[in-house]
Amino acid sequence: MRLGLLLCDHVRSELQSLGGDYPDYFARFFDGLELVTFDLTNGHFPDDLDSCDAWIGSGSLHSVYDEVEWIQRFAALVRRFDEEERRYVGICFGSQMIGHALGGRVARASQGWQVGIKEAKLGPERTLRILHCNQDQILHLSPRMRLLATADTNPVEIVSVGEHMLGLQGHPEFTADYVAALVKVRMGKSIPTEIAESGLRSLAMAPDTEAFRTMILEFVAGGVSAISVVGAQPTA
Repeated sequence: MRLGLLLCDHVRSELQSLGGDYPDYFARFFDGLELVTFDLTNGHFPDDLDSCDAWIGSGSLHSVYDEVEWIQRFAALVRRFDEEERRYVGICFGSQMIGHALGGRVARASQGWQVGIKEAKLGPERTLRILHCNQDQILHLSPRMRLLATADTNPVEIVSVGEHMLGLQGHPEFTADYVAALVKVRMGKSIPTEIAESGLRSLAMAPDTEAFRTMILEFVAGGVSAISVVGAQPTA
């Protein structure tokens, strides 16, 4: 299986000693699969969409509504994925781009930064823990988006479009050590101290990394209906 990573940011240079750049985190998360990176931030976009079995849109410090050329090109690319029903997985910024590009609304979260472990509620009897570090969120779904999971601080946690698009607000590819370091760098600056400290305490819980890896691989292989944990309506 060949996955195309649409890279929308880079790890801060002072934190790269923890685990490298974002392609390194995704390579470990998708261990055993071929990963091809396209650095959208430097204008490196795929020429042949048949070259990969599925596409992954990464997180970013940017916002999907920023008037930046590569972000606008990315939005057009996501619309093309939708029109051609190509398998696409959006992570954080990459998930927000599904909403933004297809007619939903993305904005700053009213409760501010979401950091640390959050529980994605896929139904009354199923939750999965996932790492977060974001201040934007999807506020309104586009017409064809389906809500698959919610979270206490984020009403739109996991979404889909048809059988071919899956969006996760959290970061299954991250490690707790990296999130902790990132939060500490921003604590008292862009992230208020109280929110940062609460997020750091939540990292005592382990994320369900393998469950999310299975979810994404099931989606890539068989579409949204093939995801084994999806079926029940999310808990509002």
